[in-house]
Amino acid sequence: MPITFTLSDKRYYYTDMDDIAFMSPDELQAALGKQLQELRIAKNLDQITIAEKAGISEKALRNLEAGRGSSIQTLVRVLKALDSLDGLRLLAPKSTVSPLALLRHSQTARRRVRRSSIEANKA
Repeated sequence: MPITFTLSDKRYYYTDMDDIAFMSPDELQAALGKQLQELRIAKNLDQITIAEKAGISEKALRNLEAGRGSSIQTLVRVLKALDSLDGLRLLAPKSTVSPLALLRHSQTARRRVRRSSIEANKA
């Protein structure tokens, strides 16, 4: 489903989440703000209630939802107030395989096989 959002220069952008790699930082902020606003509205909460619950000013919440720069602390407070902290795990997922272990494994597993030993096994 495409997302529509507006930047401060009043240009409208339409994007799909597949296009996220091609978005500028300003566009990403606007898309994130729009998603937070939609989440808040879906939970039937107004800005004043969330701002109070998050311990931030209403203006800080408006700026976050509008994609006009915000701090990580404000983002985390709002996510916590919306009971949506699960999304933070997706920002920096833990590596399931150690890169060093993978490197060590690949070095020991790689061996050269001589053609003569392959032909001897076929016979």
